[in-house]
Amino acid sequence: MEDGAMLIKLGGDWRITERRPRWSDAVRNQQPTKVVVRADRLGSWDSSLALYLQCARAWSEANQAGCVIEGFPEAVEKLTAMLSKKPVQPAKPQGLPNLFTALGGAIFKLWAETKDLAQLVGDCVFSVGRFFRGHAQFRWRDCFYEMQQCGAMALPIVGLISFLVGVTLAYTGSIVVRQYGGDIWIADMVGLAVIREMGPMMAAIVLAGRTGAAYAATLGNMKANEEIDALSTLGVSPIDFLVMPRIAALFFMMPFLAMYSNCLGLLGGMAIAAAPPLNIPTNLYWAETQTIVDLSDINTGLIKAACFGLLIGVAGCLRGLQADRSAAGVGQAATAAVVTGILLIIVADSIAAVVFNILGW
Repeated sequence: MEDGAMLIKLGGDWRITERRPRWSDAVRNQQPTKVVVRADRLGSWDSSLALYLQCARAWSEANQAGCVIEGFPEAVEKLTAMLSKKPVQPAKPQGLPNLFTALGGAIFKLWAETKDLAQLVGDCVFSVGRFFRGHAQFRWRDCFYEMQQCGAMALPIVGLISFLVGVTLAYTGSIVVRQYGGDIWIADMVGLAVIREMGPMMAAIVLAGRTGAAYAATLGNMKANEEIDALSTLGVSPIDFLVMPRIAALFFMMPFLAMYSNCLGLLGGMAIAAAPPLNIPTNLYWAETQTIVDLSDINTGLIKAACFGLLIGVAGCLRGLQADRSAAGVGQAATAAVVTGILLIIVADSIAAVVFNILGW
């Protein structure tokens, strides 16, 4: 062609598996100002034709020459345009965030979480008031079902963990007390540790991972399916109908689970004490336990267990109501419910230890 333009005609069949012409052979040492690629009796084709045209465009762009493609099917031009797009460069990893920005963001997030928690607690308090006035949409059938799920169905795992905790405490305590020849003191240590702290806490941690996550997943799934919105549209309070039966079930069942955990923990310590090298008779171990454990210790554990049940229920329901309307949001809500529940349990146990010490319990 004239004016420094170069015309290239492409025809025949193009197969990626067969030998095909290369663009470098067509251009060689020429420096055209314009390249025209025209279809001429084109047969069947595949991506090899689009690759050839993409090479023509890339060469023309690199050599500041115009490129015109004529007479090709629309599908060829679309595929060539897709190949000509520049790949997206991966984002560069960002450095550490600014300290003040990260701190401010964490404070605002904590404040938002505190407001949501306070709102849910307030709604639950109003729901309790409606219940005693006989206006709450509360179903005991749902509460009894949840009591079975979080109570009777949790006995095996709570019992196993509590027994093993008693075994661990007895083994660890024996290392210390045997240095002073006070083997029998192992009953004192295991009895107080299990009944005041480890029994209620182990039961609470198990339920935080088992029941709290289940509550968050159930409510999150209902939110994703717009079932909670449907209840609100029908005039049914989700707090009365969904949240309160679950919180009440945990509140009622946690003291019983704590007592069960206490018994299994003491049994684990007793089993280790009766085995070599301690060889403490069972009746002597039980008599020593009765001398150190009184009713105030049992009441302390039961009060903690009831409070832990409330916290686990609130944490699970809060994360479920906050969940995004997606499958991923349900999973994230279950994970957040476990973390929040365990955090609240540890904080509440620390506060209770200080308060009971001040009161002399």
